Amino acid sequence: MDVTLSHFLQQMASNPILLMTVALTLGVIFVNGWTDAPNAIATCISTRCMRVRPAILLSAGFNFLGVLVMTRINSSVASTISNMVDFGGNTNEALIALCAALFSIVVYSVTASWFGIPTSESHSLIAGLTGAAIAINNGLGGVNGAEWVKVLYGLVMSLLLGFGSGWLICKLLTWVCAGLDRRKANGFFRYAQIFGAAAMSFMHGAQDGQKFIGVLFLGVAFCNGQSSVSGVVIPVWLMLLCSTVMGLGTSVGGEKIIKSVGMDMVRLEKYQGFAADLSAAFCLLLSSLFGIPVSTTHTKTSAIMGVGAVKRLSAINYGVVKDMMLTWVFTFPGCGLISFAMAKLFMFLI
Repeated sequence: MDVTLSHFLQQMASNPILLMTVALTLGVIFVNGWTDAPNAIATCISTRCMRVRPAILLSAGFNFLGVLVMTRINSSVASTISNMVDFGGNTNEALIALCAALFSIVVYSVTASWFGIPTSESHSLIAGLTGAAIAINNGLGGVNGAEWVKVLYGLVMSLLLGFGSGWLICKLLTWVCAGLDRRKANGFFRYAQIFGAAAMSFMHGAQDGQKFIGVLFLGVAFCNGQSSVSGVVIPVWLMLLCSTVMGLGTSVGGEKIIKSVGMDMVRLEKYQGFAADLSAAFCLLLSSLFGIPVSTTHTKTSAIMGVGAVKRLSAINYGVVKDMMLTWVFTFPGCGLISFAMAKLFMFLI
């Protein structure tokens, strides 16, 4: 399969469906980098370790590196997304279905926002691909259960492991720092939390960037007449493209959104913010190495709740837990059904 950049550009020029697929994918990556920036740097801002604009630039740079470096080292998440579904042997119909899946993410996200339903772009992507695969195969035959079950592992990991590691790391820090001078400890954790924010941004890029690299790679394969990407190495130019777009999205992230999330969602001290960032980054690293797609938002939120629970269980924001549950309940069937309908409609019209 020819995966050179020049061949890819030629295919885009001659195939409007591929052009639309690429535009939708890059658009979602850009928005992901924009809207998920608060999750990586919110604690760093709320504890006043960094100002908003420097924190955004830090996050943009490490999001870029996360996509590029982690995909180069271990592309397990991208492989999971690429192999999660089978769009059948007709690669032209498969490309149409893939385009429908991406379009459904946009439709679902706009609709959910209108009705105030919490969303996750990671879960929307998985649901969209699954719905389109069911539509093109007229059944569940196109869903790879061995890969899809990793999504269920991710749901559990983002909640339980995020909460548990956040609680454990914060508890250890509380014990280790019990006899230290508070001013000196705060000085240390100020810089430690900047490191934690960089690590969290890096792992956000590694997780979410790989998901959409997997989608774009599928589109390239379909245009080359291949129904899967098994055994094909992801080209460097594709990593650079996705990492650049995510970095740009993060760099223009709205300061008002970041301030709102940083001040309203978390009320932590510096050592607690460091514990939340470190535990969330650790969970994302584990899931990336094992090829398990998880929601970075849910992982970070769970880690924050685990940190807060060290002092008292009442510190857990059960409203946030409810939003996470609603995301799972609505996103998979909602986005999946929209994707199914869009795939059927696109294949009928084209």
